[in-house]
Parts: sequence; structure tokens; C-alpha cells
Amino acid sequence: MQIFENNKLVYPIYSRALSLAISKDFTEQKNGKIKVAQHQNSEQLNRRRELLAVEEETNKNKIIQAHGHEHFKTQVMNQFFARVKAQINKEFSNKENLYLNVLKIEDAVPSIMEILAVKAASINRIVPLAKSLPWLCTELINLVNKPQYRKRSDVQVTEPNLALSYVGLDNLKLVVPTFMLKHWLPVSTAPFPLMKRKLWNDSLSIALASQLLAKEQGLDEFTAFAAGMLSNLGFLAVTRGALDVYNELYNKELRESYENKDKKLHSVLVEFEMSPEVLLEQLLQHSSKIAADMVELMRFDRLRITEAVFDIAYATDISLMCPMAKIVTKAKAFVAFRSLAKADLINSEEAKILLSAGQLSTADIALLRKNDIDHIKLIFG
Repeated sequence: MQIFENNKLVYPIYSRALSLAISKDFTEQKNGKIKVAQHQNSEQLNRRRELLAVEEETNKNKIIQAHGHEHFKTQVMNQFFARVKAQINKEFSNKENLYLNVLKIEDAVPSIMEILAVKAASINRIVPLAKSLPWLCTELINLVNKPQYRKRSDVQVTEPNLALSYVGLDNLKLVVPTFMLKHWLPVSTAPFPLMKRKLWNDSLSIALASQLLAKEQGLDEFTAFAAGMLSNLGFLAVTRGALDVYNELYNKELRESYENKDKKLHSVLVEFEMSPEVLLEQLLQHSSKIAADMVELMRFDRLRITEAVFDIAYATDISLMCPMAKIVTKAKAFVAFRSLAKADLINSEEAKILLSAGQLSTADIALLRKNDIDHIKLIFG
């Protein structure tokens, strides 16, 4: 987002919010918050001092070796992650590959969204498209069979066309984009296990916040929800792509060091993990632009979100954004603020800077505070 990235006051706050999506510990380390154990009793501390005194003498002769190991490890890491970043940049320059092979977006997905965007939408037009997407059929069937949505507890829905009819068009406008995003999430975000859930939660909150703001301004709620959801698509693509590249290169290096019997290199490589700094750098550099590229490749005509997603990625002045882009920007700023506030990683002055950059009014903030932007509310007849 150029309006955040080009603002020297906003950029460190925005960067902190993105780092929080990777790992709270990583964010706290970057911002100087060091956790200290608070429950060690005096006996434990005394015992620890005794052990350290004993170990100090024996460790003196290992210091030179340790320094040598760390120096070699640093060299290997720098060279390896330089190759990782070069390969990532190469992968991300091929937007068709990201679309087809990383996110694996099927043609039926934007087609369903297009149908939902028009007043003449009908379930009958959606059924054949949904049947071509087994993952969507499974999600819809599982949804209607949840106890809170079942008309009769003794009846199980097994057919996708029946599930679609039961869900209905209004609910589909919420669940289809949501299931799409869920399907495109990385299978795993190891070694950052909580990142997958954070990506999911933030995307949903941005979509729901966008929908609320659009309703307040008399704009189309489905368009706002879809724009908010798909504006986060770049985060999913970057995370999946970066972790895939890292794992591929890492496994190759590890295998070659083993086959070449290079014990020194192998012992260093087994200590590696994906660098959160490298992942954050890629998220900042690529995510909003890749989201625009992915939405462009969906070739929406009736669902008018492409301009908004491009404005979010490239606009340098919020006043020049289209109305829908302004709404999503507000939603993104609020969700970033809320995440940082929950983690106690933003002060009142920084909060003012971030919310002002998103041009959130007092009324906007009050609206988003008093409404649930974490859960979808479905209404079944």
C-alpha cells in the first residue's frame, strides 16, 4: 500500500502490523520488547548461578570454536537467503504462475463471483460452476449440516445443489468469498504456526469492516466485502510462494551437503529456519501489488473491484482513490490498529497517525468498534 509505505510516520507502524501477522515474538523482538521470566524463585536463581560458575571455566576453551561456528553460520545464511530472495523475486515476476500454480485459482471461482454481483443472479446458474469445485461443494454441504443451520436434525444434506438452494443468494455473497480465501490459504505456515490463522482472521475482519462502512455510505455491500477479502489475496500468495521457495531450496542444499559429506555445512543447515525478516520484506514489497495482479487476472466485469484493488496497491494519495478503495483502506487501517492494540504494540500517538492515514472519522471508528467484524452472520429462512 503506497499511501502507508511512502509515509515515513506510518510505514514503521504498518510494517509492525504485518510483522505481527508472522509472529508476535518476532514483532516484540523487532520493537525492543523482551520477555523476562517473572516466576523464578531465589533457590532456582542461586542454583543457576552455581551452574553458570561451573560452566564458565569449562566453556572458555570453546569460545574461539563457537565464534568460528557462528561466523561460518552467518556467512552460509547470508548466501543462502540471498539465493532465496532472488528466486522469490523471480517467481513473483510471473503473475500467471502465481495465479495458476501457487494459488491454483480455477476459472469457475470468478465466474461465480460475477453471477453474485448482478441483480439477476440465480442459484441455477451457480450450481454447475459450484459442482466443478469439489472443495466448495464440501464447504457448502458442511455448512448447511451444522446444527444451528439445519431445519431437521435427522436430515443430512448430501447434494451440492440442495446445499446451494438452502444457503441462498444473500448468504452465498458472504460464504463464497470466505470459502475462496480459506481454500487459498497456505497449507502450512511453519515455522510460524499461528500465521495461517492470523491471515484468515485479518482478511475476514477487513472484509466485514469494508461491508459495514459501505452500508453506512450507501455503497454496494457485496462489492465492498469482496474487495476487502480479495485485497488480502497478495498476503496469501506471498506467504505460500516464499515458504515454498525456501523449503525447496533448503531441502536441496541439505540433501547436497549430505551427499557431498560436508558435515560442517550440513550441521549449520540443520539449524536453519525460514527468516521472519525475509518473509516480512517480501510481504511489504509484493503483497498489495500481487493482489492487484491476481484480481486483474480474474477479469471481473460485473463485480467492480479491480479499480479499487489497484488503487489500494498503487495510489500515493488517498484523496485520488475511488470510493471503494477508500473504504477498504479504512478497514485495513482499523484492523491493523486493532491487532497492534490487542498486542500492546501501539501507543496513542501512533494510533492517531495510523487511523488518520486511513482517514477514519470518529463515526467510522465508533461504528467498527461497536459491531462484530470477526464473525459472519448468516440468516436462514
